[in-house]
Amino acid sequence: MNSWTWQYEAADGSTLAGTELPRTGFPNQADAESWVGESWHDLLAAGVEQVTLLNSGEKVYGPMSLRPLA
Repeated sequence: MNSWTWQYEAADGSTLAGTELPRTGFPNQADAESWVGESWHDLLAAGVEQVTLLNSGEKVYGPMSLRPLA
């Protein structure tokens, strides 16, 4: 069961749900975190400013900015 997912958000915290955004589910937290670590550039280019990790729809942590620290 792929219960780990990322919620994509704008800078103001509103949820983004565009069809161009991946709707990937992951079997565990480590896989979800590895994926976002590899995909954050593409997400940022698609307009995602921050993400929140969910497990079965429940918030685990976030929001986490996709912008590099200055």
